[in-house]
Order: sequence, then C-alpha cells, then structure tokens
Amino acid sequence: SCLSLPLAVGQCGNQVGCRFWDLALREHAAVNKKGIYDEALSSFFRNVDTRSGGDGPDIYKGKIYSLKARALLIDMEEGVVNEILQGPLRDVFDSKQLITDVSGSGNNWAVGHKLYGYQYRENIVEKLRKTAEHCDCLQCFFIIHSMGGGTGSGLGTFVLNLLEDEFPEVYRFVTSVYPSGEDDVITSPYNSVLAMKELNEHADCVLPIENESLFDIVNKIHQMINFGKLGSTVKQNSLVTSSAGSAKTVQEKPFDAMNNIVANLLLNLTSSARFEGSLNMDLNEISMNLVPFPRLHYLVSSLTPLYTLADVNVPSRRLDQMFSDAFSRDHQLIQADPKHSLYLACALLVRGNVQVSDLRRNIERLKPSLHFVSWNQEGWKTGLCSVPPVGHSHSLLALANNTCVKPTFIELKDKFMKLYKKKAHLHHYLHIDGMEQSCFSEAISSLSDLIEEYNELDATKGGPRIDPSRLQIAV
Repeated sequence: SCLSLPLAVGQCGNQVGCRFWDLALREHAAVNKKGIYDEALSSFFRNVDTRSGGDGPDIYKGKIYSLKARALLIDMEEGVVNEILQGPLRDVFDSKQLITDVSGSGNNWAVGHKLYGYQYRENIVEKLRKTAEHCDCLQCFFIIHSMGGGTGSGLGTFVLNLLEDEFPEVYRFVTSVYPSGEDDVITSPYNSVLAMKELNEHADCVLPIENESLFDIVNKIHQMINFGKLGSTVKQNSLVTSSAGSAKTVQEKPFDAMNNIVANLLLNLTSSARFEGSLNMDLNEISMNLVPFPRLHYLVSSLTPLYTLADVNVPSRRLDQMFSDAFSRDHQLIQADPKHSLYLACALLVRGNVQVSDLRRNIERLKPSLHFVSWNQEGWKTGLCSVPPVGHSHSLLALANNTCVKPTFIELKDKFMKLYKKKAHLHHYLHIDGMEQSCFSEAISSLSDLIEEYNELDATKGGPRIDPSRLQIAV
C-alpha cells in the first residue's frame, strides 16, 4: 500500500510534518487497539523487523514490530530534524530518510534552489526512489514547506521540479505556508514570488495557508478556553496549547499550536487513504475534480473543529452547524472571502458517523449563498470517512477552488515590487551561480499572469447563466 508520500522541506515543513506523524500515530492507536499492522497503517508506515540488523524486509501480516514512516525529511539546517530524532518520534525515522546540512539557506531562495538543489540533487533522487520503492501504489507526493524563508521555498520548489522529472505520472500536492504581513524576514516577498512561479508551473494542487490566519485561530481558541466558552478545562498535555499542557504556553510558543492546525488539515485530507468510508476520496480525485484550469490550482481550506484530539472539553458541534462553520471565515486557514467571490468547485471531506443524506441536505442548504461559475453549478465533490478524529464525533474539511485567493497574490506582488523597484537586497541573490536577474522578472510576470486569469474569471461573476454552445452536428 502507500498512496501518498510526504516530503517535509525546511524548518516549517519539518515542524508541521512532526506534528502530522505524531497525530497520525495517535489516531491509529485509538482505532487499532490490538497493535496489528493493518491496511490503514500501511498507507503511511512500513512495518519492519529491526532485529535483523536494521533495515529488515517489510512484514505485512500480524503484529507491529517497528513502524517506519514513509517520508523524506529535508532541511539545510539540522536543528529541527535533530529535535525530531531526539523526541518521541525518533524510532519512526532513520538516517536513510533524512537529508540535512549545517549552514542553512540564509532566507535566500537562490541558495536553496540553485546552490543546494544542484548539490543535493543526486542524494534526493536516490532517497526518493528508495522510499518510493516500498510503495506499491503511489498516487501522490505531498510537499510541506513555507514560502518566506530559503530552504522551504528554494529547495522545496526544486524538489517539486525533481518529482515532475522523476515521477511524472504521480500527482504533486503542496501545502505552502505563506508569510504574514509582519514577517521578520525582509526578503520573504522575493522568496515567496520566486517560489510561486515554480508552484504555478509544477504543482497539481496547492493548499496555501497563511501564518496570520493560524495565529488568529490559536488566539481564538485561547480566548474561548480563558472565557470558559469551551467548557471550563483544557485537558492536561493538550495539543492545542503545545506539549507543555498549560494554556499560557500559547503565548510563549504559538508555533506548536499553529503547526498543529496544519497537521490536522493533512490528517483530514489523508483520512480517506488511511481508513474505510462509504465514499472514499483519493487525493488525485481532488485534483481531477477541483482544478478545471491547470494553473488555477490553489485551494482554500477550512476546517472544523479547529482544536484537536479532545484537547478541550467541548460539546461537539451539531452536524449542520459544522457545515455552516466550514463556510465561515473564522475556520479558514487563509484570510480570504470565498462567499463574495466565485467558486470554480468545492470538495467536502467528512469524517465520522455522517450519512450521504446529511451531506446532500447541507449542500442544498448552503448552495444558494455561494456563487458558482456558470458552467459548473454542480461542482461539488464529497468524501465520507467513517473514522472521526480522536475525541470528536465528526469533522469536516472543505476545499474551495475560489477566486478569493487573488487578493493574497496581489498583496504579495505589491510587497515584491516595493523591494524590487529599489533593487533592494538583489546582490545577495545574484552572486549565486545560475541566478540571473531574469529569474526575478519571470517570477513577477508569472504571478501577474495568474492574477489576470483570476480577474478574467471574476469578470464573469453575476452574469447570466449561459450554457456553453455545443458543436453543431451536420446531419
């Protein structure tokens, strides 16, 4: 088995990846009480008998010996990966799955993409092939990275290109964390726009996530806890408040809780691959059904419930309320306004004891308030997985292909132009081998073209529903 293979690149990617593996193991532990290596586990973990001197063959039947995550961890600064290797997940990874350097990419896309990319190319390809060899049915790669720094944006998008060259038939999903307005990396607009060009050209599907939205969500949860709206208590060792288990750590280290939300998104996204369901949805189906134009593959994700794994003693949301939540801005992982923009398509991935009739009823209820493009009025894709997240009766992930991502891209373009007009910091990039000034002009024109494509679609909003004319058949 093995439907998707996660690749974490850079500090942010590896921190999110670490939370994902941790939560996935907890989820499986809650369902798999007997410790048997089953179909669900095999989608993301190998079962290896380590007694035979390290890398024994996979064991498909019977009890769990030693689980190894099917994944690749890449970072040009070894801090985060070392933390993982010293933490509770140390046994899930081995050196064959890691690629690290010591010096980092200095928040410079060119260092990650041009310098380390070429330096580590062979090593990455070899490890990718080794990891993929253990999968008999590889449907998609999952890159987790951030846009604003050097390694995640530069080397992350280099790996994306590599995947296209080496495994052209396997879908490429990317979870990209975009910097916030108050980003402390002065060159993050350069890194993000240079990375965007690669995402435009080489990804099948991108889930953009904004640090600001994550921060707002964590603060909201924090307030609800403090003001007792969520029941009075946060459970000890709560994940929503980082590993320390007391609510005040949210302020000290909000990244744990923020990364948790992204990891939850990935858990819900992959639940169909891991568990049974009456309407299972493969990841490649998302790409096939939600992306009518190859470049417009950016999906807005919203998630309910937002807190994880029974962190908080909270009455569970009524089912219909959950669907409403998924279309409210408070539950989105990007600051955007899909309700007043144009939907190209929408997917709902539901977990728990939910019937197809519940899904249909809620779609009919919500539909009148959402603007769908004229030629795809029935553009809904649904998935039902019977296993809910631990501690909840049900959950919902909505993925919308919607023109509301455009303001995020316009803002990014403006920030880039502010720096670029002054030629600020360009020399840091241009002294890297293979990095030309044309890389910048091509990247900004790629972004401008993308914005223009969204503009053209937006211009059709609210017009009369005209069915596209059919080819006349000569009799």
